[in-house]
Amino acid sequence: MLHSSLIVATTLFGVLAKVVFAAPAVAQHAKRSPTCDFPNPSPASNSVLPTPSRIPAGMTVNAPMSAGGRRYGRGVKCGEKKEGGEKDAVFILEANATLENAVIGADQNKGVYCLGSCTLRNIWFEDVCEEAIIIKQESGTSTIIDGGAKGASDNVVQHNGGGRFSPNRKARCAPMLIRPNLYVGLVQISSYCVQDFGKLYRSCSNCKSQTKRQVIISQVIARNGKLLASVNANYGDVATIDTKSNSYTGVNHVCNTVLGNNSGGESTTLSRNRVNAHCDF
Repeated sequence: MLHSSLIVATTLFGVLAKVVFAAPAVAQHAKRSPTCDFPNPSPASNSVLPTPSRIPAGMTVNAPMSAGGRRYGRGVKCGEKKEGGEKDAVFILEANATLENAVIGADQNKGVYCLGSCTLRNIWFEDVCEEAIIIKQESGTSTIIDGGAKGASDNVVQHNGGGRFSPNRKARCAPMLIRPNLYVGLVQISSYCVQDFGKLYRSCSNCKSQTKRQVIISQVIARNGKLLASVNANYGDVATIDTKSNSYTGVNHVCNTVLGNNSGGESTTLSRNRVNAHCDF
């Protein structure tokens, strides 16, 4: 079963792909400062996928960025030929899968779906259509590190999955960015560039299944955007934003809270750009 998955993933990515299975030990990656130097792969390297490329659970797919890397898309204009949900994605990551070093072109309706906890490292979105990243994890930590996104009229990261906070008395006084292991259902965004955007992160405010969600945002360059994070106060969401490590230019608000619902209706804004129990910045 594992062998066939490896063949499928390698075929989808062609000869440039380097696919390895996740090992118990976490691979060490050099920590980088955020940059807004978006890679620009040669059009000759463009890969148009007829269906979403699915990365099996626990697998790491690394498309090397040599010569500018490779651009992936679905060959459609934003808003065209929509099938709905994950069928419109370029990549679908199963639980604990990792995607590294890829450019998502403008020819798509949705970028990446994470069905469980996932890691996206050095993934660049040239022109976001509906959402760049949709997180559906029910537990664990999803990490979005390095890379960036441009042109999101609405959301870059849409967090639809759930989670809960696991309290630990000994760690309550620890620095806010040294506590990710205390959370379940956490999204971490760091060393990231976002330009011309509506929201960098949105906790779903009208999903049928609602629960507490968490996000940590640090080392982010944000330019020309409406809002860094939107969270549901009534479901106990928490956005922890390390403003000292971030850079803002033309950003209207850092963190807003809303009154969410599970009926599919519009949410009501409760606070704008205020530090409180749900917006720590």
